[in-house]
Amino acid sequence: MSNSKTPLVDRFGPDAADVEFGGDAASLLSQLAARGSVRKFHPDAIPYPTLRRLCALALCAPTKSDLQQRDIVIIDAPPLKSQIGALLADGPLGQKWLANVPNLLLFCGNNRRQRRIHTLRDRHFANDHLDAFFNAAVDAAIALSAFVIAAEAEGLGVCPISAVRIHSDALSRLLKLPDHVFPVAGLAVGYPAETPQISMRLPLSVTVHHNTFSEDGLDDAIEAYDRRREAAQPYAAQRYVREFGQAETYGWSEDKARQYARPERADFGDYVRRIGFRLD
Repeated sequence: MSNSKTPLVDRFGPDAADVEFGGDAASLLSQLAARGSVRKFHPDAIPYPTLRRLCALALCAPTKSDLQQRDIVIIDAPPLKSQIGALLADGPLGQKWLANVPNLLLFCGNNRRQRRIHTLRDRHFANDHLDAFFNAAVDAAIALSAFVIAAEAEGLGVCPISAVRIHSDALSRLLKLPDHVFPVAGLAVGYPAETPQISMRLPLSVTVHHNTFSEDGLDDAIEAYDRRREAAQPYAAQRYVREFGQAETYGWSEDKARQYARPERADFGDYVRRIGFRLD
């Protein structure tokens, strides 16, 4: 965690000065303000009871209408973890550091239990549409966020892994996920071997709205953010240079535009339909 005395200004820029807090802030607030993702871990595995406790804390988080449509898979069998790690590290969108993460979890949306309850109670399932999938996905995401907070409060490092959705079919087979249970995100967890940097964010004027949504000044704000981030946290390498060339200046917006100029997870909707969801 950063030792900066102005973590919110460091992250969001000068327009966060009014929300910065002093040194007497609660430790959890300081932790959240200065947190960062960790991709380098010590090799020691976290004890299973610790992971189980963190899962319990994560599942204390809010859930839509008390439906509890989220599950967590702790993956610690060495052959299985190695197989999944190799899967995530391979391919054009693979990340090599994922091959050897010490602890790996998968956060899943689970609409299957709700459907089973309807069978047990002999009630028609009347909500077989997009919202059934969406509710379960959001439930899983809320639990993931709570796990991150709990793990970092214990001094652990974490990094969410969206790449699991590239391999939804393979992970479903390996982990025996049944229909209506689907991966939302993975999470690498471990004892950090590095101090993560504060990842700079768009200014609050862009992402926090007051009463009504507004995009006034958006283009200028993105340009200013690009310059601020490039000066403080320049990208180590430009993305897809062969296709897009070497840019003279390379900020956040250019990186994200290049990233989503190529298709990612275009088959995820087909996978979701194959496991029984209707998305209309």
